[in-house]
Amino acid sequence: MFIFGNLLLAAAKLLDIVLTLYMWIIIARVVISWVSPSPYNPIVQFLYRATEPVLWRVRRYIPRTGFLDFSPFVVILAIYFCKTFVVRTLLQIAFRWG
Repeated sequence: MFIFGNLLLAAAKLLDIVLTLYMWIIIARVVISWVSPSPYNPIVQFLYRATEPVLWRVRRYIPRTGFLDFSPFVVILAIYFCKTFVVRTLLQIAFRWG
């Protein structure tokens, strides 16, 4: 029982870190899109490669309205939901079993 509780605790903390890191990557992409960056910059290429697969899937359901793209906002809300619901639930189960 203790091993399973510790495993869930580690998984919850790792998931929390990954979700937080991805949220900051999306925020960095939004901020960098305001300044018309060079597409050959390695940081810009990384930001686009890391976020475009997720943002593209959201854009299929939420089209752009004028010059505003709400897909990063929707993804950040989904990340916040996962952090609040999934991570917290895993932590509660881990503490109950540990």
